[in-house]
Amino acid sequence: MAARIPIIAGNWKMNLSPDQARELSAGLAREHTRPGTVEVFIFPPAPYLSIVAESTRASAIRFGAQNIYPEPKGAFTGETSLSMVSGLGGQLALVGHSERRHQFGETDSQAARKVAATVQAELTAVLCVGETLEQREAGQTESIVTDQIESGLREIGAHHLDQVVLAYEPVWAIGTGKTATPDQAQAVHHLSRALLRKQYGEAAASSMRILYGGSVTPDTISGLLARPDIDGALVGGASLTLDSFASIIQNSGFHS
Repeated sequence: MAARIPIIAGNWKMNLSPDQARELSAGLAREHTRPGTVEVFIFPPAPYLSIVAESTRASAIRFGAQNIYPEPKGAFTGETSLSMVSGLGGQLALVGHSERRHQFGETDSQAARKVAATVQAELTAVLCVGETLEQREAGQTESIVTDQIESGLREIGAHHLDQVVLAYEPVWAIGTGKTATPDQAQAVHHLSRALLRKQYGEAAASSMRILYGGSVTPDTISGLLARPDIDGALVGGASLTLDSFASIIQNSGFHS
């Protein structure tokens, strides 16, 4: 099996000033000027997409929106279309993040529409899945993650799976300082890949990259990436400063 190139993705959420966004993205661009053994994604707030586009233009960094609306245009006040993202050079859309699901009531079917629209727009969807603490303690992790993956991919065919990246983010580990152990994360990544294998075949399952998200730091990334089914990280708070995010990138490497 060919090795999967890891992805380190930074989700800035609703943080940073315009000047801070410009400084951070420009600093990352200087660190990551050409393709290497790690891919770097950035998800800035929507008003900063143009700042990141300009700051990273000469680099290998890919960027996109934290959330999109699946319709191409219309009377959808406050929403961001995929054409707006791609028109600025963005290539990515984050879909189904736990904060969208739990704070804004986004459903599995809405996430599926967003994945399908992203794929149709020829962008890459990063589909987030994960369980709450209550669901984990009730032994529901496998069923929750399975349902979210199956529903999230339901509206696309196997031939579009190369435009999707999965991100497992246990809700109980986001912004809490708690991190799933590498073995806990590997177990969920393994069952996710097994599900992909059952539904779409070995080639699709082997090539799909599955990221871990949940209080990832420079100190925890290498242990996570040492596990065979963990292909990178979706980083929150530690992506907001150049030192910490660059350290996570530097501590990542090519693995099989």
